[in-house]
Amino acid sequence: MITIIQRVTQAQVSIADKQVGSIERGILALVAIEKLDSEKSAQRLFERIVNYRIFPDVENRMNLSLNNIQGGLLLIPQFTLAADTNSGNRPSFTPAATPEKSAELFNYFVSHAKCSYPYIQTGEFGADMQVSLINDGPVTFTLKV
Repeated sequence: MITIIQRVTQAQVSIADKQVGSIERGILALVAIEKLDSEKSAQRLFERIVNYRIFPDVENRMNLSLNNIQGGLLLIPQFTLAADTNSGNRPSFTPAATPEKSAELFNYFVSHAKCSYPYIQTGEFGADMQVSLINDGPVTFTLKV
C-alpha cells in the first residue's frame, strides 16, 4: 500500500457538489492499493499514519503524531498513486490491484481505522471526488508498506 500524507489545518472531500467528509487539523491521506497488499498491509499502514510524528511540539520540532494531537484523519482512495511512472510519458497501472480487490481492501482499511481511531472521515471508492485542503507547512510525506 502507498499513501501520501499531508499535514493539514483543514481538508474536505465532495462528490457531486455534496460534502461527504471534512476534518480540521490533522492528516489527509491519499491511499492506493497494489497487487500484493493484504489486510496486514492495511493494518500496518494505518499504524504508521496515526503514529508518524509530523506535528510540532512546543519547540516547533516534528515530535508529535496524529494520536498525540487527536487530530482528524481524512482517507481518500487514490488509484493513480499505484502507477508505474519509471518510463515513457504515460503511466502504467500494472502494479495496482484490481478494482474489486482495491475496493475490498480500502473498505477494510476504513473499517479498521474507524475501530481504532475516533476521528475518521473518508471519500468514496470509485467516485469522482473533489478534494480541497490547506497544507500546513507545507508538510507532505510518502509512506509505503
